[in-house]
Amino acid sequence: MMLIPTAARPDQRLRSHCPFCSMQCSLDLHLAQGSTAGYEVKPSPDFPVATGRLCQKGFNALAHTIHPERVLQPLRKSKASSPFWSPAAWPEALDDIAARIRRIQEQYGPDSVAVFGGGSLTNEVCYLLGKFTRVALRSRYVDYNGRYCMSSAAAAQQLAFGIDRGLPFPLEDIPQTDYLILAGTNIAECQPTLMPYLLAAKKKGAVIVTIDPRRTMTSKIAQHQLMIEPGQDSLLVSGLLHVILEEKLYDAEFVAAHTEGVEAVQEAVRDFPPERVAALTGIPEDTIREVARGFAGAKRGMVLTARGLEQQVNGVEHTLQYINLCLLCGHIGQPGSGFGSVTGQANGQGGREHGLKADQLPGYRSIEDPDARAHVAQVWGIDPHELPGKGVSAYELFGKILDGDIKAMMILGSNPVVSSPNNARVAEALAKLDLLVVVDLFETETAAYADWLLPGTSFLEVEGTMTNLEGRVFYRPRVFEPAGAAMPDAWLLCALAERLGRGRYFSYSSMSEVFDELCRASAGGKADYSGISYSRLQEAQGLFWPCPGPGQAHPGTPRLFAGGVFPRAGGRARLHAVTPQPPAETADTEYPYLLTTGRLGGHYLSGAQTRRTDALAKKAPEPVAELHPALAEQLRLREGDRVRLTSRRGSLEVAAKVTKDIHPRTMFVPFHWGGDLAVNRLTNDALHPISRMPEFKISAVRAERVEPEIADSYRNLGTDGASWSNARDSGEVEYTPVQRTANRTAADPAGLAASRPQRS
Repeated sequence: MMLIPTAARPDQRLRSHCPFCSMQCSLDLHLAQGSTAGYEVKPSPDFPVATGRLCQKGFNALAHTIHPERVLQPLRKSKASSPFWSPAAWPEALDDIAARIRRIQEQYGPDSVAVFGGGSLTNEVCYLLGKFTRVALRSRYVDYNGRYCMSSAAAAQQLAFGIDRGLPFPLEDIPQTDYLILAGTNIAECQPTLMPYLLAAKKKGAVIVTIDPRRTMTSKIAQHQLMIEPGQDSLLVSGLLHVILEEKLYDAEFVAAHTEGVEAVQEAVRDFPPERVAALTGIPEDTIREVARGFAGAKRGMVLTARGLEQQVNGVEHTLQYINLCLLCGHIGQPGSGFGSVTGQANGQGGREHGLKADQLPGYRSIEDPDARAHVAQVWGIDPHELPGKGVSAYELFGKILDGDIKAMMILGSNPVVSSPNNARVAEALAKLDLLVVVDLFETETAAYADWLLPGTSFLEVEGTMTNLEGRVFYRPRVFEPAGAAMPDAWLLCALAERLGRGRYFSYSSMSEVFDELCRASAGGKADYSGISYSRLQEAQGLFWPCPGPGQAHPGTPRLFAGGVFPRAGGRARLHAVTPQPPAETADTEYPYLLTTGRLGGHYLSGAQTRRTDALAKKAPEPVAELHPALAEQLRLREGDRVRLTSRRGSLEVAAKVTKDIHPRTMFVPFHWGGDLAVNRLTNDALHPISRMPEFKISAVRAERVEPEIADSYRNLGTDGASWSNARDSGEVEYTPVQRTANRTAADPAGLAASRPQRS
């Protein structure tokens, strides 16, 4: 039966923020007669980010919070092999968990217990989860699913700029640009309420270019649609940079005054003239030259990237290339100009700023920096020597379990069995643990492996702060009382710390007290929140970090890099020489195609919430595999047929969607499902050496039609091939499988070229 929520303050406005993407649009809940929940969701008219809009997920954001499958009390399994849960009271649950943690750590040491966090948690919970791991558990092993989201862009921006903020400019800058490149991002489906900013830029005359293996809903507004094979971004941008440098179109004055490394970039792109890049990518030489000249010649230029190019073993390098493009042209630090990476998760930005990454302390401080350790230790009231060192990345935690180093894990607000690459290995690891504690709203695919499943609170049931994609910190009030016996995540951590004998470090009377400590811990760091408070956020509708304090109220920093000054030694940005490299896994005779993954407009991440929202699930009840008509012809597939995709890690059977809007040698499958429908059964768990980002976006696969139980004699006779040929537009590519290994030639020794289809 649907839950009936209880308003926390029925005499006040019921306002919150959408729990899904990084736009964090504001919403109001209104009493609604005839509604089973008693409320309906409407967009808030006064929050400056989404300009009074919500997408389909926002309008349905209440549905999962009142869903009858919500976990409403602590649940335990009496036996590890049992599929059945037994209800328990909170004292029993916390006592048992703490006792088992103590026993495990007494036998195996503090680092035998790990924590895995989520990218949609509030800043306060992210902060406490990092502190809980390092102070209460005294373990080095904490990371979060934001590692799967922003880590490549974060590493690249740190290397180039000395600081990482998804967008170093406010959203209001976008309509002011004259030339906008969107690379590996499908904003129309992933951040729909960001689209009005792009449309406003186009209305004012901006040229828009999309770079993607698919013609997405976002591509429809673009003047140029550059359809490349996954993994070719560095290669394509090398061609753009070659033109800009060869024709001396770059901003020589800006480069000389505000950057370093241009000579190395010139040398790196020397061997990638546009004619060679055209031959390797299939993008016409004239288009490469036109885009290069257009971006360089624009008064204001902007590049936005996202996971399409970042979730790769070369993702940092791809990102650095786009940063090079902006820096060379002087498109940085000015209204309407700049490089930005569009954050995916609700609070992916805040999570990494305040302690959920293995190598970071609050304020975006390095855990290996003695001064940073001393500062944070002083705020926490411990000796700096008590702070553990750097741990490992999110995916590597599961390797530590399989190696026997980690014996227990606590997972809060994440579903890594669905969201991790090569997820059979993740499931194997979780099954090996002596203790797994999961805190969530539902019994997710990950919770099925847990010894304890503790009820989490929804976004409407706790107050706190979030940080959106543009670095705007804002206050999210509590709207409803927690459902059932759910305990706010922050107080759960404090209660568990008390039972572990570390309660004196977790004594808070309110959430604002937690935030105030977070701000003190961040003071002087790159992500400085020390000038922010709940009262200021409530007055200002958010403040951009860095916002140092105390003293005179700092206005926040909507736009970074003003005047060409960067927070690196010497104040200059760093250009990086990038030599394009092939992905970790290339197509070959056995696995001749490339699989890429991504999101749909109606779903979010692992789908734990949106798959339980009827209005959203009906639009996309199962994943489908998008493939080009030429490839469909070769595989004898029609729309709706079942296709089996097999990688070196597993197989998946889904329905086929035949579309011309995809690269002819690439297949696309969304990742919002678990079990037999999880595309991450196939994805590659190779990691970037710096960011530790897995290669979600490129997996070599083979594909085959799944024969129906009742044979279709017409199609078995092979006549469908003729129908495809007759239907194909003149000039459309005709697919011919050519293996990448055969492409390693004197002109292309790295095998960077696509297995190019031949034009008819």
